[in-house]
Amino acid sequence: MTTTEADQQPTSGHTSAPATAPEPIDENIWLEKIYGEEQLAWVREQNARTEDLLEDSDYAELEERVLEVLDSTDKIPMVGKHGSWYYNFWKDGKNPKGLWRRTSWDSYRSGSPEWDVLLDVDALAAAEGEEWVFHGADFLRPPAGEQHRLVLLALSPDGGDANRYREFDVVSRTFVDSADGGFDLPTAKGNVSWLDADTLLVATTAGELPKTASSYARTGVILRRGSTLGSAERLFEIPEDHMMALISHDSTPGFERTFAVDWIDFFNRQTSVLRDGAWLRIDVPTDVNLSLHREWLLFRPQGDWTVNGTTYPAGSLLAANFENYLSGGRELVVLFAPDSSTSLQSWSWTRNFLLLNLLRDVSSEIRVLDPSRPASESGSAWASSVLDACPPLHDVTAYAVDDEDEDQVSADDFWLVATGFTTPSTLTRGTLKREGNTVGSTHEVIRSSPSFFDDSAYEVQQHFAVSEDGTRVPYFQVASRDLVLDGQNPTQLSGYGGFEISRTPAYSGTIGRAWLERRTVGPSGSEGAEGSDSGTGHSRGGVFVVANIRGGGEYGPSWHRAALKEKRHRAYEDFAAVARHLISRGVTSRERLGCVGGSNGGLLVGNMLTQYPELFGAVSCGVPLLDMRRYTKLSAGHSWIAEYGDPDNPEDWHFIRTFSPYHLLRDGVDYPETFIWTATSDDRVGPVQARKMAARMQAMGIPNIWYHEALEGGHAGASDNRQAAALQSRSQHFLWRALAGRAG
Repeated sequence: MTTTEADQQPTSGHTSAPATAPEPIDENIWLEKIYGEEQLAWVREQNARTEDLLEDSDYAELEERVLEVLDSTDKIPMVGKHGSWYYNFWKDGKNPKGLWRRTSWDSYRSGSPEWDVLLDVDALAAAEGEEWVFHGADFLRPPAGEQHRLVLLALSPDGGDANRYREFDVVSRTFVDSADGGFDLPTAKGNVSWLDADTLLVATTAGELPKTASSYARTGVILRRGSTLGSAERLFEIPEDHMMALISHDSTPGFERTFAVDWIDFFNRQTSVLRDGAWLRIDVPTDVNLSLHREWLLFRPQGDWTVNGTTYPAGSLLAANFENYLSGGRELVVLFAPDSSTSLQSWSWTRNFLLLNLLRDVSSEIRVLDPSRPASESGSAWASSVLDACPPLHDVTAYAVDDEDEDQVSADDFWLVATGFTTPSTLTRGTLKREGNTVGSTHEVIRSSPSFFDDSAYEVQQHFAVSEDGTRVPYFQVASRDLVLDGQNPTQLSGYGGFEISRTPAYSGTIGRAWLERRTVGPSGSEGAEGSDSGTGHSRGGVFVVANIRGGGEYGPSWHRAALKEKRHRAYEDFAAVARHLISRGVTSRERLGCVGGSNGGLLVGNMLTQYPELFGAVSCGVPLLDMRRYTKLSAGHSWIAEYGDPDNPEDWHFIRTFSPYHLLRDGVDYPETFIWTATSDDRVGPVQARKMAARMQAMGIPNIWYHEALEGGHAGASDNRQAAALQSRSQHFLWRALAGRAG
């Protein structure tokens, strides 16, 4: 019998609550030693067992088809503009670790760019004997009229969150040697920002610098060329129990300023600006998000915020003049106010305009605001225009090409990326300009991704399920146009429901090939009756469903906060409601319905496994949180207390234990077939919780429990396309085998 409850109760007559909640007995705590020989031997044994099950001839063919999608040279090479060059990072079959490269605008626009390769990461890894994973580039702003030259490259040795920052010269195409004063920061978690050509602002856990309980940086230092982190002047420090310290410099000419952020927890922070050698805190509640652009300070409150007698709702966007606000002025203007169906997802400044990316019932809407003109209609203090670029049930995002462009015309250029479940991504470039009392735009389609499956054969629908408390929960359904509503369709239900992250329509060649296009087949190999067809002779493909449950950001902060901490069950009730709705509509049945999720989504499907096993035939659970009693002690788990609660606090543990899958397992339950997968090098969630869950389920004698742990790839589970193809194919193949019978 597995012990799942905390049974270490006080034996004396004490009536006061313990300072720390007692921990349940954990027979698998030995698996928490991530790189121990005995532990890795257990991992290898599990991997071999899972690979023996899954990696059949159908799997091999599937993996190659998925890899073909990931390695396609026809995909859009997304670029970032710095000066007159357009930079891109690219992976394919010949360059699995990738090429960092650049091209001119005319070349990029031609459709067949001539790329100037700056760094071959595969060659670098081979030369240095390190499995480098490219994590981005931070350019130094050059003097006016000069081209960008120096950049800090973030390189991870294993795909985890810890990076080594190395200075690189894009003209000579070489790293700046540390012996010559080049910056080369040891591998660690943190952030780096240029102060000037010879000075960096650094928040890091490298060397002797302290860490927070969440494993992130506690201090911000000023690092001068030729000096070491050990001798660097400390500028900023936060308490150990806060999440992380960040420090950065805004180099916009005429608006130069240095900021430090005390990120208290995931949703609360304090931002300060350096004035006359001292930090001046920007006076806002800690749950109000801030951003700056030239003279403008923008506010997005996570909860209702009352200023001078006016209450601004959570999820609104407000603006004030930065200097006036610092001086005590509280004249706020409303740029966006949410309603029951519309939320603000993100925003981006061009030189003169503000682009708002909205969701209206999880379909995109884009508005352009002009701060130089007052609004003629209600809803925004600045003149507002809707960008006519958003078809229904699609995700469309607009953002600036380069608001630092010295050319006043192209400084108001923007990118538009549009995608849908059956619509390959399209990249458009537009230019905003004032036209009378409105803002108009011109557009040019630059690139379109290829189609990797016959998208015309599939239909996208949006439905609404009703959750236990009466809340309407939207979900997207992607299925063949010949879908038969007889309850026999293999259906994959995906969700997340946390951290105000929205699940929006997105094209996936992998889902198309690995799920939608697969067909049930008969015993002889011809299309026809097999288990899922109930003898009808009807061959059918997979159905893909995305649930927009509470905890996410589809309807703004209120949708997220509705499932925080003790309200967590609302996210799980929403997901279960979608599952029941699919079954009641005849789309699928318990035997044909599977769910998949990763990270917080892994916790979601872990709760489907343990609390709603009667609804699902299979569960694919990736890089998951599962042991919610010890999650704060594992990897970066301490940083998520604001989302889930603190299990060391007896009052919090009282509700956390009710959604901790590791502690909800029971004997005698008919659990779905389960595949748990993770990565050894994941330094965010870590592999430990996945290991322990699989070990406990197997020890309980629960059948059909499979486990796989990739040795590289970090929290993404893969550091190159081959690893990504294997990871995605294992999950998809497992679900198809479990839900559709023999693979087709």
